[in-house]
Amino acid sequence: MHRTHTCGELTINDLTKEVTLSGWVAKSRDLGGMTFIDLRDRYGITQLVFNMEDNEQLCSEARKLGREFVIKVTGTVIERSSKNLKMPTGEIEIKVSKLEILNAAKTVPFMIEDETDGGDDLRMKYRYLDLRRSVVRKNMELRHKVAHETRNFLSSHKFIEVETPVLIKSTPEGARDFVVPSRMNPGEFYALPQSPQTFKQLLMVSGFDRYFQIVKCFRDEDLRADRQPEFTQIDCEMSFVEQEDILNMFEGLFKHLFKSVKGIDIPSVPRMTYADAMKYYGSDKPDIRFEMKFVELNDIVKGKDFKVFDDAELVVGICAKGCASYTRKQMDELTDFVKRPQIGATGLVYCRYNEDGTIKSSVDKFYNEEELQKWVNAFEAEKGDIILILAGNANKTRKALNELRLEMGNRMGLRDKNTFAPLWVLDFPLLEFDEESGRWHAMHHPFTSPKPEDIALLETNPGAVRANAYDMVLNGTEIGGGSIRIHNKELQALMFKHLGFSKEDAQKQFGFLMDAFEFGAPPHGGIAFGFDRLCSLFAGLDTIRDVIAFPKNNSGRDVMIDSPSTIAQDQLDELKIATKN
Repeated sequence: MHRTHTCGELTINDLTKEVTLSGWVAKSRDLGGMTFIDLRDRYGITQLVFNMEDNEQLCSEARKLGREFVIKVTGTVIERSSKNLKMPTGEIEIKVSKLEILNAAKTVPFMIEDETDGGDDLRMKYRYLDLRRSVVRKNMELRHKVAHETRNFLSSHKFIEVETPVLIKSTPEGARDFVVPSRMNPGEFYALPQSPQTFKQLLMVSGFDRYFQIVKCFRDEDLRADRQPEFTQIDCEMSFVEQEDILNMFEGLFKHLFKSVKGIDIPSVPRMTYADAMKYYGSDKPDIRFEMKFVELNDIVKGKDFKVFDDAELVVGICAKGCASYTRKQMDELTDFVKRPQIGATGLVYCRYNEDGTIKSSVDKFYNEEELQKWVNAFEAEKGDIILILAGNANKTRKALNELRLEMGNRMGLRDKNTFAPLWVLDFPLLEFDEESGRWHAMHHPFTSPKPEDIALLETNPGAVRANAYDMVLNGTEIGGGSIRIHNKELQALMFKHLGFSKEDAQKQFGFLMDAFEFGAPPHGGIAFGFDRLCSLFAGLDTIRDVIAFPKNNSGRDVMIDSPSTIAQDQLDELKIATKN
């Protein structure tokens, strides 16, 4: 046996035992007559001790060991004279009697420690070394536990885990597909699934009733901290359900995961309509760890010859508690923040409600203190608060104020990663109009059912139609979304018509689903959770890359294996693919 115990297992209760351990040399300390080595494996660290007086040759061999050498030792468990109670094994050490080098190691490119000196690029290139670090390993262990508890919960509620195909057909809706050439069908291509949407609906037609899958999905889109070209979903579907059934079931899953993985009891998840989310937070995924709701000011501020407000479609602001003491420099920073191109505001108006009761604004030229008092009243501001106001196009202004609200939340310490505030957002619009293409697009996907009472509006006012759709939001991040699906051919055909599909296009792309609906499709609905996002939030991380064993960088490259890469010309010829130089 290469080991009788792991490096995180032995305690004071194991004194005098003869044991064999194997692992990596994490640290070595030479103190003259004695050499101490920290031996590491997945389970922890155990200190080894070599004594020149006991065995000079063995101690000399130990001194030659480099970091990350793989070794096997046999020895006796003894009590440490200098204990480290922060470690599970910190009360004991192994007095080594036998040492075997299983594999030597080159000098590593960065320190294999919690606080490493390796940058992101270097750690990604040597990801197999980065995974030896305990902080990274713990992320993988957390991911495993979330998956394990998800399967436990859903299995206990009669869900069946079914694998769906990875090679499917390309569809034009949504993000770009990754495509795969077919050698046996020259000139034709598979696509990698952006989600198993149509397959899980077909499983409902098949009578499977309750399906789930922890599944890989693929989207060829621009990357950022919470996006990877391949990602994982907890994908679920249920038959004979209404929206309330879905919300209750998956709120239950959410609470179970928090309790079993984090030890946190989550109360009932509040609900908010999409319309209110946009009105009060400027976002369909509001961070409700803190208040700072939007207050609209059109009725109060217009007609005072301040052109910025008079010409604006919307004047709206937030109240930042206790921030009236912000300096001119801090206000200039906030102004520069909202004027950044990715935010797009033209400027920032502010109003201080000072501790002495006076009210001062950046537009005192146009508004006297009596008029500014109306602003204070509208926000229910208190002495010491500051009001921050943006104006302009309604949609753009709400989005910009959302960014400012989040920035203020960060500056005021209101976005604690250890505080969790979930939210259901309901009643999304079914359709959104795309100016570039000049047609309506599905806000979620083409199979989302409209609210029954809104179906008639499809012909007269498509933008007012609400979807039977819902998102789960956690701390300002969308972690899941779904809908009640269309389950009859006529309504699905009507939906395709309003999305600009011809009958031929709809039949070509989704005929298999439309045909299936004619054989008795039950009412059904489902949801998919972003598994990577959920794990990263549980771990308190800013990026999903840190909960993925072998992630890709922001260019979609795996720098460890150097992928994507070119392929040989004979492979291209076999696939009937020509590339341009």
